[in-house]
Amino acid sequence: MEENSSVNLPPGFRFCPTDEELVVHFLQRKAALLPCHPDVIPDLELYPHDPWELDGKALGEGNQWYFYSRRTQNRITGNGYWKPMGIEEDVINSRSKKVGMKKYLVFYIGEGTAAIKTNWIMQEYRLSKSDSSSTKSSKRRGHSKDYSKWVVCRVYERNCSEDEDDGDDDDDGTQLSCLDEVFLSLDDMDEISLPFN
Repeated sequence: MEENSSVNLPPGFRFCPTDEELVVHFLQRKAALLPCHPDVIPDLELYPHDPWELDGKALGEGNQWYFYSRRTQNRITGNGYWKPMGIEEDVINSRSKKVGMKKYLVFYIGEGTAAIKTNWIMQEYRLSKSDSSSTKSSKRRGHSKDYSKWVVCRVYERNCSEDEDDGDDDDDGTQLSCLDEVFLSLDDMDEISLPFN
């Protein structure tokens, strides 16, 4: 599947899978070389593409894009790179069994220390070690590729605050993360004096 325009979901259907559904119903089937129905998530080499270029290449639903990619350490694009945020979460199924891992990455424009953090977030889902047994069964079927190296990604641009356009033009060009904005607002609270009766 090349373009998300070829995705034909019936009217009224939306693609908004849970973490468990992405891992169990899509990624595990991909790794085991089993068909996915509906086959809506395309294969895409993420790293040549900047996040704003995903429209038309990945499955788009609202402000989120989904695609399969090969797991790699090279997360450099034409205009920047994806940097791990240091957050990894277990993906747990309904029987409280770990079925995968979810890693968070943020997109930076530029290179090195001069790079600017953006609001683009990627959640990269991979199978847990115990679920990569599907690779052995696919190798027995005569397939030479290691499909346990596949990940499924969800990319979106988060909106930190609704009041970003408050007319302040004394910006130095850098963007604040949501956490930075929270800490700055807490600093402002020190200046507020509350009446005590």
